[in-house]
Amino acid sequence: MKYKKPTKSSLLLRWSYSVPLLSYLSFFLLIWTLSLPLSPFTRRNTVLIDDRQWNKIEDSFEIRMKNSNFNSDKMKIGIPVTEEDKNEYLVNVNNKANENRNQNDILQDVFSRADKDKNGKLDSNELSLWIRKKIMEHISLAVSNNFNLFSDIDVDPRNGVVTWKEYHSYFLKKRGFSSKYAKNHDERRHKGLLRTVKEQILRDKAYWMEAAKSNPDALTVDEFLAFTHPESSAANQLALVDELYDKFDRNGDDFLTEDEFAILQTEGGDETLVIRQDENQRRAEFRKSIDLNGDGKADRRELLHYIAPQSPRHSEHEAEALLSLADVDKDSMLSLNEMLAHPDLFLKSKMVDTARSFHDEF
Repeated sequence: MKYKKPTKSSLLLRWSYSVPLLSYLSFFLLIWTLSLPLSPFTRRNTVLIDDRQWNKIEDSFEIRMKNSNFNSDKMKIGIPVTEEDKNEYLVNVNNKANENRNQNDILQDVFSRADKDKNGKLDSNELSLWIRKKIMEHISLAVSNNFNLFSDIDVDPRNGVVTWKEYHSYFLKKRGFSSKYAKNHDERRHKGLLRTVKEQILRDKAYWMEAAKSNPDALTVDEFLAFTHPESSAANQLALVDELYDKFDRNGDDFLTEDEFAILQTEGGDETLVIRQDENQRRAEFRKSIDLNGDGKADRRELLHYIAPQSPRHSEHEAEALLSLADVDKDSMLSLNEMLAHPDLFLKSKMVDTARSFHDEF
């Protein structure tokens, strides 16, 4: 077979996909391996939310990834709802027979897998380890699935960016509308769409405009990740670091000290009000989760590690919250009965449905 030399356009298209993906993966490698502070950049307003990598992901139970921007509303637009739709979040993707398990079966399965010492109880450490494992899975899948979804939508033309028109057409076809309807749909009127679908489009448009930095009508690969999975976006995480500096770095030296983090100050007229409520807890938080090298101050890399979803503090806080709400007998451990007595709490938590929990926060 005669070798066909690649054209310039095909090479350019290949690089338009591979360069952003490699840059993004390199960024995460930088976070977890280097100790140098990241250089500062322009600050902007954003909302502040409140290590060992797992080498092997358990192969028999996974939570199906759910993209919040593609929430289906099939029943309301006349499309039959299948059993798979009913269990869109909570299915065993490796075993079709288990797709229709009820809530108790799902919770029992999760409990059994999280109970490492098999004593019929989950302590805070077991809860935290399981939750962090699910977070690591979610972030890994979000990044890998983002590129595939991006490629599926970037078709008209396939040029390395997703336009709002391409996304909107994909949005409609995912809800059962024909390609002809999606192509000719008048976005100004949204004729034929129910109110709930119109509201979803408006929400998506708002999220889109927030994610779009270079072009309001098109998203790059990383901007698309910020649109579909804001918690996984490198740009969003860097913005959260800026928010921490804006809120706590009172002397503007691009370092956060223990005192700055622990002692809050608010401006009231000509006076500065010092707030020392929960100061001891905040100092403990700074020493344990922020100041990684113990020098009494935090640089950008340490703050980036602190706010990143992979940070152990997120799973620890979630475990503490679940225990405080469901530990009825106050033994600082969670039994299966206590878990089954609070199904909604656990089914919507990062312990079970990590993807939806993250998206609800944003």
